[in-house]
Amino acid sequence: MSGSMWSQHRRPAPELDTSNVWRWEPSNPVEVTAQRRGLSAALHDGSRPERAQEDAIENMLLVFEELVSNGLRHGESPVHVAVSTTPTGWLLDVSDAATDQPPALAVGRDPAYGGLGLYLVARLSAAYGWEVDGDRKHVWAQVAFASPER
Repeated sequence: MSGSMWSQHRRPAPELDTSNVWRWEPSNPVEVTAQRRGLSAALHDGSRPERAQEDAIENMLLVFEELVSNGLRHGESPVHVAVSTTPTGWLLDVSDAATDQPPALAVGRDPAYGGLGLYLVARLSAAYGWEVDGDRKHVWAQVAFASPER
């Protein structure tokens, strides 16, 4: 995958039937796993659309953990997280105040040292990108209710 894989793209415009599932303002990486469990519970206990496949939920939870962790590690406070449903999946938007620091792929790094999160997000998402809107950088991903055939 090339370095241009995470090029700047505007977030999808909200659709009329988009509804908010969850909002959160994390303060440290320790909270991410607990919040992932909370999102999982929400998606399994009433916020899961009928057509959402179980493996798509697992993809969403992994994308959530990767992008939120990156926002906290590499972004600037405050970090805001929003998960919304759309007609075909979920939209995850992680924003922070580091408008001068775009998402950066780990290139040429031994996988044992980490840094593969953006590659995973790209693989598991139907669409992804980032943009600067005012004083916020938004890194976003769309995860489809049905897992992509790969």
